[in-house]
Amino acid sequence: MKSTRASTARFVATHSVLTLNARHPLVAKSLVDAQEMHRTVMSGFRGWVEDGEPEARAQMGVLSTWSVDLKAGALVLVVQSRVPGDWSRIPREALTTAPHIINVDRTFERGEAFGFRAVVNPTRSRPSGRPPAEKVRGTRTAHTTPEHVKRWFARRLQAAGEPPVAEDGVTRIGATADPEALGIRMLPTVSSAHRAKPVRIGRAEIRGTLTVTDPEPLVTSLSNGLGHARAYSCGLILAR
Repeated sequence: MKSTRASTARFVATHSVLTLNARHPLVAKSLVDAQEMHRTVMSGFRGWVEDGEPEARAQMGVLSTWSVDLKAGALVLVVQSRVPGDWSRIPREALTTAPHIINVDRTFERGEAFGFRAVVNPTRSRPSGRPPAEKVRGTRTAHTTPEHVKRWFARRLQAAGEPPVAEDGVTRIGATADPEALGIRMLPTVSSAHRAKPVRIGRAEIRGTLTVTDPEPLVTSLSNGLGHARAYSCGLILAR
């Protein structure tokens, strides 16, 4: 039976690339507090939705990722969004160069291969110990080894002919890869003490090559991100 799923899908977004002085107080605070980093990212999108609007980040498609060179004192922040960002609220002294804005308009075709990088929050649910009939959600715990991260990501790969959602409810990404060829690097945990329940986010970087098997779910994954902690600079898949 011939598949009726689309053989191509179009991905449109804006990427803002900010090169920041890691020693500036605003940037230094963002580096040590995940909630402050979130505020720095969202400062570029005021006015697009009403203040206090639920799921504002998701509505605007805001995802981010960052890397820091402590020796050079530089932080590179990449922000993806469905609407253009305005970075005029970031102090000029905090920026080492003017923000670089890239308008992304790319069509992905089934069978196409491309390189990618993603920083993710790979987690598992630890059983609560309560009777199954009570349907109590387990505790979310971050994976801490490259092998476990590789398995976590492999569950989200989508071989040709597989549906976008697995039988166990895991959403697949519309692409496949050789798990053994993936590069996995564990990153430092980021945290915040701003809330009554402190935020602690385990992170890992995944690099490799993806081959498109189902373009529409792939574009959804690129647009909406992968996994948890997407408000805290996790889940953005950067395609090369």
